[in-house]
Amino acid sequence: MPHGYETADYKPADDGKNFTLSHFTGLIARTEPPVVLIGIALFFSLMNTAAQLVVPLFTKDLVDGFALSSLDMSRIFLLAGAFLLQMILSALAAYILNYTGQKIVASMRQLLWRKQISLPVSYFDAHSSGDMISRMINDTAVIRELITTNLTGFVTGIISIAGAAVLLICLDWKMSLLMTASVPLALAILMPMGRRMHHIARDTMNENARFTAVLTQVLGEIRLVKASGAEDYEYKRGEEKIGNLFRFGLKEGKVQALISPLMSFVMMALLVAIIGYGGYRVSTGTLTAGDLVAFILYLIQIIMPMTQVTMFSTQFSKARGATESIIAILGTEEEGRSGEAVDSASYRLSFNGVDFSYSPDAPLIRDMDFSLEPGEVTAIVGPSGGGKTTLFSLIERFYNPDKGEILLGCRNIGDIALDSWRSKIGYVSQDTSMIDGTVRENIIYGLSGPVGEEPLREAAKMAYAHDFISAFPEGYETRVGERGIKLSGGQRQRIAIARAFLRQPEILMLDEATASLDSDSEIWVQEALKNLMKGRTVLIIAHRLSTVVDADQILFVEDGRLSGTGSHEELMDYHRTYRRYAEHQLRSALPVM
Repeated sequence: MPHGYETADYKPADDGKNFTLSHFTGLIARTEPPVVLIGIALFFSLMNTAAQLVVPLFTKDLVDGFALSSLDMSRIFLLAGAFLLQMILSALAAYILNYTGQKIVASMRQLLWRKQISLPVSYFDAHSSGDMISRMINDTAVIRELITTNLTGFVTGIISIAGAAVLLICLDWKMSLLMTASVPLALAILMPMGRRMHHIARDTMNENARFTAVLTQVLGEIRLVKASGAEDYEYKRGEEKIGNLFRFGLKEGKVQALISPLMSFVMMALLVAIIGYGGYRVSTGTLTAGDLVAFILYLIQIIMPMTQVTMFSTQFSKARGATESIIAILGTEEEGRSGEAVDSASYRLSFNGVDFSYSPDAPLIRDMDFSLEPGEVTAIVGPSGGGKTTLFSLIERFYNPDKGEILLGCRNIGDIALDSWRSKIGYVSQDTSMIDGTVRENIIYGLSGPVGEEPLREAAKMAYAHDFISAFPEGYETRVGERGIKLSGGQRQRIAIARAFLRQPEILMLDEATASLDSDSEIWVQEALKNLMKGRTVLIIAHRLSTVVDADQILFVEDGRLSGTGSHEELMDYHRTYRRYAEHQLRSALPVM
């Protein structure tokens, strides 16, 4: 596959047919759940169930030997104690399982977050940020709901059903046999409904992810939306997604609306049959009234938990889709960060026969051969779409070459530890990236360890940024807004240059760093860049001839190929396309008479 990375789109495993409980438990195991607490919760649930199962036995004795004179206070207190113990243990088990569920989901989100920020850029090219956010927030919330809300009822319900069933058989096996006739009918209802719920839940989560993607895109570019008068268009897009979610919600509601009444019908029919048959047995003297009352109470202890088990089954169907999507992300290959650290990047940087494409049928970079000498300035020029910015991405190792190699001296940069390699590179682009924080946070962003006040201010001074920062009422603590919207383009660029100064890169890459600035801002930024470029290996993408003519080397790239290399004068002499490019620049620069 291109770039040397595998990406994983979310795909259900054969519509869930290959999904097993081990997938879910395996995912939970990766979160390192508090096993001891889970054991304590299960123990409390067992004790709670035991207390519940004792109550019908006391009731049986009371009914069979009922008389005011025979009332034993110790029995009454024992019965009251059983109720109290049941209440306390139930509350403790529920809280512990809730705590455990929150802990598991928090760990799961940590796993997902670490995975997502470790994925290669190619993965984010194929997946929207809204989709990633939805997997992080919505899918984990489904699993949290399963653990914290439904798991308690499921565990206690299963134990209660099992215990009550054993005692029912001990009380009267004939009536217990009648009860088992309802099991196939209940399964016939639950199994197809569960499969249907799984499909609906999976589709709902995918639609939820698409809706989140629309929200992220629109709200992140709200100024573009308003400037383009696209509010109605975006409203219709959002309305469509909301409508889809509404329809999926209705489908889910229909399934849930069918499950509860059908299960209630089965259980009530069973209860009526048991009461009718039990009443007949009592009238014939083959069963005592106390036995019948105890049997009914135990039957209720089976019927009530069946509702909880049904709810768990429904929620587990939802969690199947969430588990599949989370496992798909966690199974995606991360960036290769292994390798040896590099002490210095002051060596020749060479492209040897490098090919690269974003998709197999559309090659972008072909047979690229050139070298960057340490301490020299190299400019890359050529028509738009020729692959200039992609060369920067290959140097940053956002992507791996499909063919050929990139060498630092004699070492393939792919063999260098990624953190070590990127620490040697400074990058200033046309669209300066900024976080929604303070000026200080943006300048020191990505640096490990504390940064002193003096180095911070010195970097800002070298970037000609200290004066305008100091003029802010809050100085370096001024908040820049989302994407630095509260700053001008020139101010953002100079903060980015100050950031690069603090990193002290040995390789500096400038991508149209002054292209979108007004003339006054451009002067300040160019002066700051001159300071930053001193003593470094510099690679510049630029359209303006003034930036190009003084470069030690110019690379002319068109259609993904290197068609010319040399100084400005050399290319003017022999490269016809470059000469036309330069002459066009000169004509454009002439004043209009």
